[in-house]
Amino acid sequence: MILCFSGTGNSLFVAEKLSQALAQSSIISLNELIKLENYNPIQADDDRYIVFVLPAYSWRIPRIVEEYIVKTDFPEGLKAYFVMTCGSDIGNAQKYAESLCRKKKFIFGGCAEIKMPENYIAMFPVPSKPKSDLIVKEAMPQIVRTAEIIKAGKDLEQKAISLFDLLKSGIINEIFYRFCVKAKEFYVKDTCISCGLCAEVCPLNNVAISQNKPIWGDSCTHCMACICRCPKEAIEYGRITKKKRRYLFQKPADL
Repeated sequence: MILCFSGTGNSLFVAEKLSQALAQSSIISLNELIKLENYNPIQADDDRYIVFVLPAYSWRIPRIVEEYIVKTDFPEGLKAYFVMTCGSDIGNAQKYAESLCRKKKFIFGGCAEIKMPENYIAMFPVPSKPKSDLIVKEAMPQIVRTAEIIKAGKDLEQKAISLFDLLKSGIINEIFYRFCVKAKEFYVKDTCISCGLCAEVCPLNNVAISQNKPIWGDSCTHCMACICRCPKEAIEYGRITKKKRRYLFQKPADL
């Protein structure tokens, strides 16, 4: 069973590749379940393991995903793997994933770090299309290796954790959520065509349409879905995203 959370497509691509390699019939969208506040018990289609594919938010599992997992009943005794996409690294995310597994009575199968093109445009630049394509291609061996380990029922190889990793996933993560994860900087330009896609893709229902224009509420996870999926690039986040390339996963032509 694969459960995937994805704002701009990186994690969804990885989930699809894992699904193919593991012969999984379907991928469950955590975006949709969270948006619908659907916390119905999950019935595993495999009694051995469950795979969570998701991005690293400030070097940890996104809080809204962790909250969903805590609130939802899963079969006990499943081996849980966490496959995390990132622009740089996942820090000490494994510590918090392992703690979550103890709480849910999962068997911790480890965290895999899959480097994908940077998409957090509220803070970082997005690589060019050629560079993005190269990053995706370079990620493929790690995706294949991860699938092989999961299929064999083994534990994912864990990286050595540095002091900086501890700080990033600990103190810096807390600071990030407290001071950076806000929606107040989002605004829409006159080029908005009132399509409503931004509200549709928001997993927290934090975007509403008022007088044919989007407005943002107080809940936000900074998934970048609204700003990156806007067909007219009419959404900005303060001044930092002006003239900045948007990112929405596109499969390299020769992959």
